[in-house]
Amino acid sequence: MLTKRIIPCLDIKNGRTVKGVNFVDLRDAGDPVELAEIYANEGADELVFLDITATEQRRKTLVELVMHVAEKVNIPFTVGGGISSVEDVEILLNSGADKVSINSSAVKNPQLINELAGKFGSQCIVVAIDAKQIEGEWMVHLVGGKVPTDIKLFDWAKEVEQRGAGEILFTSMDHDGTKNGFANEALAYLSELVNIPIIASGGAGTMQHFTDTFIEGKADAALAASVFHFKEIEIIDLKNELKRNNIPVRL
Repeated sequence: MLTKRIIPCLDIKNGRTVKGVNFVDLRDAGDPVELAEIYANEGADELVFLDITATEQRRKTLVELVMHVAEKVNIPFTVGGGISSVEDVEILLNSGADKVSINSSAVKNPQLINELAGKFGSQCIVVAIDAKQIEGEWMVHLVGGKVPTDIKLFDWAKEVEQRGAGEILFTSMDHDGTKNGFANEALAYLSELVNIPIIASGGAGTMQHFTDTFIEGKADAALAASVFHFKEIEIIDLKNELKRNNIPVRL
């Protein structure tokens, strides 16, 4: 049985790690390279870095960050934020990233998924989907959740799989930062719908929430930020707890 993965997420703004609630009210959470090294040593399975600001310097900043992180960690890491071309991906992978995450650019140009998967392999391509419930229907949102679309989450998930994405990172905007648990019903449906791994994101507050998302949500990996950044949950304690609940993890 494949082990379930625990993935700290570092949202990057102006070179620092930040964290908010429902995608707003950001506060500083530390130096991303230092945090990455700590998490790698504490037993994280992977890391995700998302550049959440759209400055013109972003690409340069991200490349420098990737190189520094690659020097310090020995676990896979994914980088996202403003990636919109084959060239962007080539630069980041050559700088040391293991995977890239695309979101808004994939919605605006779905063919980009095909191009990236064709050139670099599906295993490198994560499609991040931010969605919230509008009148009972999960709808995709862009630009860090600021721009609503008329695209339905489950339709889009199916399409990105068909186009060659290797993984889906699903963030429930309704759950993000609330610490009330993951969107397990939607996650379970997603897991039934597609045959690629689903990373659950948005809502982690307790160890029980991770257990629930692996059992009820059928997630392949769980991503969280503030509970790790602010030391509310230690990764090794979490993994021991998951193991006690018969969830396969790498210790």
